[in-house]
Amino acid sequence: MYQQFYQRFLQANQGKQHFACHSHHYWPDVTRDAMLAYWDDTARLVDDKWRYIFGEKVPQTQQLIADILQLPQAEQIVFAPNTHELVMRLLSCFDLRQPLRILTTDSEFHSFSRQVKRLVEYDNVQLDIIPTEPFASFAQRFSDAAAAHNYQLIFCSQVFFNSGFAITDLTGLVRQLAAASDAMIVIDGYHGFMALPTDLSAIAERVFYLAGSYKYAQGGEGCCFMAVPLGCTARPLYTGWFAEFGTLAGEKSATVLYSEDGYRFAGSTMDFSALYRLNAVLRLFKQQGISVGRIHQYVQQLQQVFLAKVAELKHAKLNLQTLLQHDLAHHGHFLTFRLGSAAEVAELAAQLKRAGIETDYRADRLRFGFALYHNSAQYDLTCLTHEHT
Repeated sequence: MYQQFYQRFLQANQGKQHFACHSHHYWPDVTRDAMLAYWDDTARLVDDKWRYIFGEKVPQTQQLIADILQLPQAEQIVFAPNTHELVMRLLSCFDLRQPLRILTTDSEFHSFSRQVKRLVEYDNVQLDIIPTEPFASFAQRFSDAAAAHNYQLIFCSQVFFNSGFAITDLTGLVRQLAAASDAMIVIDGYHGFMALPTDLSAIAERVFYLAGSYKYAQGGEGCCFMAVPLGCTARPLYTGWFAEFGTLAGEKSATVLYSEDGYRFAGSTMDFSALYRLNAVLRLFKQQGISVGRIHQYVQQLQQVFLAKVAELKHAKLNLQTLLQHDLAHHGHFLTFRLGSAAEVAELAAQLKRAGIETDYRADRLRFGFALYHNSAQYDLTCLTHEHT
């Protein structure tokens, strides 16, 4: 039904079952036209392309994202090439000469985990890590931790990359955290944006929300964004000239000035071809009436068919007993199986790859992702019935 939008990627990968879409999603065909449009606009406008990009393309893409996330102020969205750059801007809002206490989980994306572990090498920085498991009690345990100490930064994923477990009541959790702490609250929504229906309207003035186009937004790498709370007055130390937009026309000031909207967290010159691609995908889905809710429903159907096939296999390692999180109502768009060791996972992934089944793994966890370009009738795991690892 939806495969018509992905003909170029599907033709280039015939004979493969691509279950790594949570890692590198196929791009719809419209993204190729978007790349060419970026080149054509550059040739046509040269230096004037920046006026066009910031006057037309950026506001249009901001509005498309704001509509999806139910954000009341589209101009509070700022773009960057990756989420690590945005995380660094958030961290640079704090005076690292003063005590800094951070609350997070044991399941955050590697760039964030690596960065805060590096910060903890300073004596004045403290990092408190809450395990996500057991999943059923996570939200309460995390909220209780937020109330127990004076934190400056609270960082948590909407969907955890190493399990697929999803915080379905994001509004409720943020409200609990906000009631317990005055800290800056940051939600990593990369595995949630364009996968789970998300309404930020009730918490838009309290939460920083990070996401990007590489995964479920299907625009590829290079275009990430952050929704910044309205009225935010933070002054990131790590700042670029884009953050002065709205003040450039005025007289030079001895003070470093910042934009009054989300662009106070902007950096400097970047390749906007990625934004063109994201814009094209979001416009396509809007024109076709493909809502996030519709996508999510389709993926859940795919997951149910897949799990039924896994149950039929009766495989020694890939089975419902090794499935990490069973409740699809509290789940993102990939399923995670935890095996006995990282070596076992690597061996099973290699076996699947030899049979044309592309997966993705982290340590002792094997992940299967699902997407609109899948057809569950084509799922075939019979390679695992011929050779048990």
